[in-house]
Amino acid sequence: MTKNSVTIRELARLSGVSVGTVSRALNGYPDVRQDTRERIVRLAEELDYTPQAAARTLVTRRSHVVGIFLETGQNHPDIQHPFFHEVLVGIKTRLGAAGYDLLLFASENPGNGYGTHSYLKRCNHHHVDGAVLMGLSADDPEVDRLARSSLPCVSVDVEFQGTHSSWVSSDSFQGAELAVKHLQECGHTRIAHIAGLLETTPGRQRLAGFRRAIESSGLGYFDELVVYGDFYFESGVAAMEKLLALDGPPTAVFVASDMMAMGAIRAIQAAGLSVPNDVAVVGFDDIAIAAMATPSLTTVRQEKARLGELAADTLLRQMEEDANGTIDTSITLPVTLVVRESTAGDRSQLVK
Repeated sequence: MTKNSVTIRELARLSGVSVGTVSRALNGYPDVRQDTRERIVRLAEELDYTPQAAARTLVTRRSHVVGIFLETGQNHPDIQHPFFHEVLVGIKTRLGAAGYDLLLFASENPGNGYGTHSYLKRCNHHHVDGAVLMGLSADDPEVDRLARSSLPCVSVDVEFQGTHSSWVSSDSFQGAELAVKHLQECGHTRIAHIAGLLETTPGRQRLAGFRRAIESSGLGYFDELVVYGDFYFESGVAAMEKLLALDGPPTAVFVASDMMAMGAIRAIQAAGLSVPNDVAVVGFDDIAIAAMATPSLTTVRQEKARLGELAADTLLRQMEEDANGTIDTSITLPVTLVVRESTAGDRSQLVK
């Protein structure tokens, strides 16, 4: 008999007890004598016994699996955006340390019988203990259905409302204010904005924050100085080309993501202009390549791994049976401005 072939019945026979006693001993039930429990646990360790996941779920009613729903945007079906990578690292670190595995659900073409947006059905089918959502639209009725179910759920940047749901985000309003204030201090008065997808919370909030910051600073808000992208490089190029084609192009631009900001810089340089001498650029995220770009990118830094850790910690508390009514429905992390070459006239301000 090899270690990998050990079943609970064989473990019971070798221990001299019933299958039910083995199950109760391994799952921590108090009605098993201490010496019996120790004998069963010791033998299970020696034989490298691993209970079948399905059977264990039936006994404990816990799968120790958390489902991850991640939508990276139309025409970006793969997990390409660096923001999601760093958030996922934070989630994995916390949930892995707590003994949970992650199940990444496919957002497109799910298995037969679930439907395109049947998030709750898929969670129930796989018996996950909780779910994390990223990049989805809060306006999707199936997202709302999941949020209002009894399944513990936490989202990153998706506004949830439900008795077992919470959402975490970075302060996009503060970030827009920091960006506009910095550009104004650099002497700019005609400041544009390349917005992200408005069906996402970050896209809406960064645009609203930009408008509020522009108006409160005494600068005029002009619709022609706001163009729209999808958080990715190519849309940043296209948006910046539109701004440069204006009769009165901007001298500075606040961009809703670093990837789009890189695209904006590419368009500016392709037009024979200089960053920051002709057009200053501020991004949002502070992904790793922001510091390596030419010029290096001034950006609003959000703590991406910390967002993931906070989402995981919140979900762990949600999954505790006595946590109802004690979890914050929304948590917002502050952001900071990192000044680099794409805006700085005074090189002493630069952050490497």
